[in-house]
Order: sequence, then structure tokens, then C-alpha cells
Amino acid sequence: MKSWTVSRGPVAAIPIDVEKAAAINNLLRQPAGILPASTGDAIRPFARGLFEELRSALKPDVTVTALRRAVAAFVHSKRYYFASAQPDAYRHDINGCPVEPVSTEDRLLAQQRFLGLSRKQGNTDLSVETTGPSQVQPDKTQRIRASLLGGKGTKSAPFN
Repeated sequence: MKSWTVSRGPVAAIPIDVEKAAAINNLLRQPAGILPASTGDAIRPFARGLFEELRSALKPDVTVTALRRAVAAFVHSKRYYFASAQPDAYRHDINGCPVEPVSTEDRLLAQQRFLGLSRKQGNTDLSVETTGPSQVQPDKTQRIRASLLGGKGTKSAPFN
């Protein structure tokens, strides 16, 4: 699989992302700045080791299993993978500050998972809500594939 070379811009949180982030924050003594607080906030890839930081911030009566499930629901989402797959994606610390670029290997894996979830959910045009003006047109192979799938995604809709 060839890595994406054009950024689609920040990936905006939708209400379900905000709900998942709130579920994580409800388990912590104080909210994590990396998580989207409202619709439209950027979804940011987690820095390596961030789970341990979240774990150390757990409320006393909360189990690690509850945190693990809440974090998994957030990071295994289509929009999280899409944010991680961007060519200019950075990992962020618990406060939301960028710390390092997402590696090429991790970006490719995120891209594969994003595409897999898109297909599984029946989104043959593979569009995702993003912020910013950057929109990428499908290449010739993608347009042919889309036309064979019933014509979806053959116009100038964003291809993700």
C-alpha cells in the first residue's frame, strides 16, 4: 500500500468522539488536554506511552480495565485512524502538545485500518468529515473502482 502524500487537514471530532473522550475524562482526576472537548475540536494521535500517564491519573475507585476499554473505544475509531494516517500527523502528549511525528509504519497501519473500517461500514466513497480546505481528488484507479461500485465517489467529493 502506498502512503498518502497529501494531508486532508485536521480531523474534526463529531459528537460520538466527544462522548468517547468524556468517558475517558470521567475516569480521570482531571481532564486530559489531548482529548476533544467539543464537536469540531481536532482529534490528535496519542504519544507512545500515553496510556501509562492516563493510568496514573485515574480516580481511586476506577479500574485499569475500565480505562483500557474507554481508551480503546476512542483510539480504534475511524476518525482517530484517519488523523493518524495523515502525512503531517504528530503524536501529542497528555496536554495536547505535539511531541513527535507519527512514523511512516504507524501512518500506513492507520491508513489500512481506516480503509478497512470504511469498507466494513459500507462507505465506498471513503469520505470523512475534516476541517480545512484541503480536499484530495481520487486518482484514476480509485475513480474506476468507485464507478464499478455503483458510481459512488466519482464526483469531486473528498477521497479519504
